[in-house]
Amino acid sequence: MQHDTLDSNTCTSMPTEQINILLADAFAPSGVDTLASFGCNISHDSSLQGDALRIAIREHNPAVLIVRSTVVTEEMMDASEHLTVIIRAGAGYDTIDIQAASARGIYIANCPGKNAIAVAELTWGLILSCDRKIPSQCAELVSGRWDKKKYSKANGLFGRTIGVVGIGGIGKEVIARAHAFGMNVVAWSRSLTTEKANELGVTCADNLLSLAAVSDVVSVHLASTSETDKIINADFFNEMKSGSIFVNTSRGKVVDEKALHEIAGRKSITVGLDVYENEPSSGEKVFTSTLAGAPFVFGTHHIGASTSQAQEAIADEVVRVVAAFTQEGRVLNCVNLNTDSNAKALLCVRHKNLPGVLAHVFDELSLAHVNVEEMDNIMYSGNQAACARIQLDALPSASVIAAMKTNNNILSITVTSQNEEIQK
Repeated sequence: MQHDTLDSNTCTSMPTEQINILLADAFAPSGVDTLASFGCNISHDSSLQGDALRIAIREHNPAVLIVRSTVVTEEMMDASEHLTVIIRAGAGYDTIDIQAASARGIYIANCPGKNAIAVAELTWGLILSCDRKIPSQCAELVSGRWDKKKYSKANGLFGRTIGVVGIGGIGKEVIARAHAFGMNVVAWSRSLTTEKANELGVTCADNLLSLAAVSDVVSVHLASTSETDKIINADFFNEMKSGSIFVNTSRGKVVDEKALHEIAGRKSITVGLDVYENEPSSGEKVFTSTLAGAPFVFGTHHIGASTSQAQEAIADEVVRVVAAFTQEGRVLNCVNLNTDSNAKALLCVRHKNLPGVLAHVFDELSLAHVNVEEMDNIMYSGNQAACARIQLDALPSASVIAAMKTNNNILSITVTSQNEEIQK
């Protein structure tokens, strides 16, 4: 009996000639060519959004959907009976309905860290723009106005303190560049330890408010989740220094924009933004924002990851994810795996590699109304024997174990409940 090695991010692989892939966003041409070289059926339309995307999914019936900033809804997922993997060609995945995907057994994968340098570069562009008012100077020069006195009042960055909120890949790249500018760095993250802070050469803030209070510049790099929704709020902005700089290149939803608009104007905080709470998903659209139009805000169009270097790196990672899926049945970088298992017991079955052995085990579990939560089947060298590790939602009784052992091709069975071994 031949087995695919199964784990929590493995699905049954299929021949590549049967794989339909829908690319519903801009994507590096080199990546498209490589995916086509796998023998996959590629459909690429970067204009697909909303109902047009749902119709395209129904028409092409893809196993793999690849998007960048395009919103993917529950209705879109229901449009394809074969949809198995949605790949976010970037790091953040808040534009995809994770709950709906998980309920349908659809994997969500992303490409973490591949755009970190590009976003960090834009972050520093915004910081410098805020300090030196570069966009305003350019605009006045274009309009024929020269006012050197007005723009000769920058604070400068050397020796000042930057507070970095979130120290994932992007935050770390921002920190590296802060050191190059000769700045002191204070950082905050739920996962930041004193040891890690020492490795990064930063001071670990006790909380967000203490970071805000000591920073001349604040740069935000948080994922958008229910826990981070408007985590940068009025209390945070009230703690910031008057005349300081605030930059957000992560997600608009992590910031209370109403509070930012009101307090930044009052405290002369200069703001650099690449992201907004209600920004258009992609493409060319009308965009109205009181905050983005404020005179103390320098804004860009959510283009932090939009460099050719970053897009090539992301395309390479998407290709790697697709290759693992089509060739091995594995889904790399999966973000919607269960981290809180309902399993109450671990059943380990060492068995001969012959047909029907695991079917017999599953039949006995089914008769006992014991559900399989997760499993993997590890093959020993020579392919004569294997060990199936099966997570169960309840302890099988001694009689169930005995019934399993009636199959002569089972070598041994071990059941473990938490830390207690109960049956061999």
